[in-house]
Amino acid sequence: MRDRLSRRELLAAAAGAAAAFALAGCGRSEVEAEAKPPRRKPRPPKLAVASEKNPAASTRAAVAAVGGMSAFVSKGDFVVIKPNIAFGRTPEQAATTNPEVVATLVRLCKDAGAADILIIDHTIDRPADMVLAMSGIKEAAEKAGARVDAGRDESMYQRIEIPGGKVLTSDQVLKDVLKADVFINVPIAKVHGEAKLTLGMKNLMGINWNRQAWHQNGLHQCIADLAGAVRPDLVVLDATRILLTNGPKGPGQTKDVGQVIAGTDQVAVDAYGATLFGMKPDDIEHIRLAHAAGVGEIDFRKFKVS
Repeated sequence: MRDRLSRRELLAAAAGAAAAFALAGCGRSEVEAEAKPPRRKPRPPKLAVASEKNPAASTRAAVAAVGGMSAFVSKGDFVVIKPNIAFGRTPEQAATTNPEVVATLVRLCKDAGAADILIIDHTIDRPADMVLAMSGIKEAAEKAGARVDAGRDESMYQRIEIPGGKVLTSDQVLKDVLKADVFINVPIAKVHGEAKLTLGMKNLMGINWNRQAWHQNGLHQCIADLAGAVRPDLVVLDATRILLTNGPKGPGQTKDVGQVIAGTDQVAVDAYGATLFGMKPDDIEHIRLAHAAGVGEIDFRKFKVS
């Protein structure tokens, strides 16, 4: 019996191990301790659409229609708000969440008694300070009373289990999301070359560390898997101006829709968001997969309140 492997056999063994390593959890390390997914208070399914004179007024109206921020935030809470701040784009280009939407949410959280509010996203473009500044979110959110950070260091992430995940059995997510008393997801509605659309569930890609693994192992299923494990208390979809072409980064054609959508069911929010682009919810694979997995309701009309 040979006691050494040929170079070809070693390479084949390494490739097989790497594939198994990725598919076991998109980069799972067996030596890392895994945390449980964050437990969120069950919320009655609600969906509200507001179209007021400006993004701030629309945000206030949408949140009020689903019960007001005091239904989510209590005195002394640590709140994490996750906008889309992936790219170095201005608000007018509709590739990042409108800063007025984010700042309004910060003020609503403070009024409800939040003690600490963190705005965070795993930025893609560099340097991160340029991205945060160019989006307008850093200045607006800090003036409203929040901290702003970019998740660019792996030490900021913790591996969690993903029960029932079909591709992701675990993943590294931002520790602050796990520690938050309240987690608010604030995507912008825009097109995406691979996922078709970026809405609420796709926006959760910005709380994980290894984005590339999702693209390599089935993006739509990874989106649905993580959405089942990390469920925001509130989703506020910025559709004041949407990106119609060259997404997710742009620049591209935009459309002023003038809407802000608030909801407690992330599948329903995304299902409604698809209609803004002339699509049916079933046209978006990760929306179908998440609904089939019991993450939420694809028929948003069942509990649309305004």
